[in-house]
Amino acid sequence: MADDYYEMLGVGRQASHDEIQKAYRSLARKYHPDLNPDDKKAAEKFKKVQQAYDVLGDKEKRQKYDQFGSAFEQMGGGGWPPQGGGAGPQFQDIDFSQMFGGGGQTPAGFEDILRQFTGGGAGAGGRRRRSRTPMRGADVEAEIEIPFNVAIDGGSWEVSFRRGHQNTETISIKIPAGISDGKQMRLRGKGEPGPADGPEGDLLLTVRVAPHPHFSRRGNDLEVKVPVSYAEAALGAKVDLPTPRGTISLAIPAGTSSGKRLRVRGMGVKTSAETGDLYAEVQIVLPGKYDADDVKLIRQLEEAHPFDPRKGLAW
Repeated sequence: MADDYYEMLGVGRQASHDEIQKAYRSLARKYHPDLNPDDKKAAEKFKKVQQAYDVLGDKEKRQKYDQFGSAFEQMGGGGWPPQGGGAGPQFQDIDFSQMFGGGGQTPAGFEDILRQFTGGGAGAGGRRRRSRTPMRGADVEAEIEIPFNVAIDGGSWEVSFRRGHQNTETISIKIPAGISDGKQMRLRGKGEPGPADGPEGDLLLTVRVAPHPHFSRRGNDLEVKVPVSYAEAALGAKVDLPTPRGTISLAIPAGTSSGKRLRVRGMGVKTSAETGDLYAEVQIVLPGKYDADDVKLIRQLEEAHPFDPRKGLAW
């Protein structure tokens, strides 16, 4: 018994063209010979999936398949009866004038029926069969990881991928400034080649952004922890702070405690739509060792400015 093309693709008989195409692409990736080397069953499954899509992906072939089943493929261009291979007159040898009462005339309306069985070739009124639209190749999916600063600033990046039975291909792409983690880029014409010289599919590239040792991103805002000394926090100071658009001088107000967030407008992620801000969180860093004189000075300072830093802290 012939295989059911709808069952091969796992779709119902009422499935839309988009649903059929989506099912085909999924199965083609799953059983592709490149992903299943030396697996004869996968290769055979891939062949059957391709065969099913060649029919169901074409509007005219699908219509005939729904009407006559897979036998239509042996019907001499989709018509009736089968050509060659045995006894009985060939299609072109049948005298229709004898079948319909003589007179050398084909009855009105029969030419339209004939065109339906022979695939819509030239007939009455000079109408011609519509040319088939070339089938587009499947899309290829790949993933890359780029540095944090490249995602923020943008720039060029090399991508290596494989399509079909070709060797690994490397191309240079432009990373747009401000691209976020998980964003998918579509590169036209870099997918699988289309059957019978059809157009190539696309490369769907998922971008992953590597973490930064100091900076983090929240939306279009950037966050960074800025270490300062005890004196800089107590007395105030200006410290150098690197940003995506160069080093700036960040003002630390006198009496700043650890955890204080200072906002620098317009120094965050810059996209075509908007520009975020930079939030600098102050962290006081103390020396690791003190001598006797240091301890004495610290005690004197504490006595001169007594306060309870944990006042209000409760469960």
